[in-house]
Amino acid sequence: MGNQNWARAERHALSDALIQAGPDAPTLCQGWTTGDLAAHLVVREHRPDSAPGVMIPLLAGYTEKVRLGVRDATPYADLVARFRAGPPAWSPFTLAAVDAAANTTEYFVHHEDVRRAGEGWEPRELPEAFEEQLWRRLGMARLVLRRLPVEITLVDPAGRTRRVTKGGRLVRVHGRPSELTLWALGRKDAARVELTGEAEAVNVLSQGRWRL
Repeated sequence: MGNQNWARAERHALSDALIQAGPDAPTLCQGWTTGDLAAHLVVREHRPDSAPGVMIPLLAGYTEKVRLGVRDATPYADLVARFRAGPPAWSPFTLAAVDAAANTTEYFVHHEDVRRAGEGWEPRELPEAFEEQLWRRLGMARLVLRRLPVEITLVDPAGRTRRVTKGGRLVRVHGRPSELTLWALGRKDAARVELTGEAEAVNVLSQGRWRL
C-alpha cells in the first residue's frame, strides 16, 4: 500500500463524484458549482499560463477569465473526461513524484468539496496509508493559517503533533489527518475535528475564515 498512487486514485474518485453530481451541484468551494470545479481542474493542468493568478491577486482576473472561458466552451462531460484522462504529456504532473506532491491533497480536498456539499454524507473510511500521506503534507497548513493570531497545533488520533503557527494563545485541533487537512484548508464547517485550548484562541478559530 505504501507505493499506492493516491493522487491517481483520487483523480478517478473525484471524476466519478463529478459525473454522479452533474454540472450544477453545489460544492464547498464558495460560489462554485461542480461545473466550475471541473473547469478549474482542467485549466490547472492544461493552462499553466493562468496558474500565477491562484496565488497573485493582481493576476486572479486573468485566471478566472480563462476558467470561465473553458467552462462555457466545453460540455461538462467532456471536462470531466479530460480531467480523468490525466495531464498532457508535457506536464510535470506526469512525473509520479510531482503528481504525488502537487495533487494528493488537491484531489482529496476537491473530492470532499463535492461529497460534503450534498446531504447525508459521512466521512470516508480511508486506508491508513492514505491518511499517513495526508499527514505528511499538512505542512502546507502553515501557509494558509500563518496570519491567524493564535498558536495552532494539529493532533492526530495517535497523539502526533504538528505546530503550524507560532505566537499568541494556544489551541489544539484534534482529528484524523484527512479531517485536519479539510479544516486547515478552509473547509472547517464540514471537517470533523475538535478544538481544545484557551477559550479565546478557540473562539478565534471558531469565528474565523480562511481559504486556499
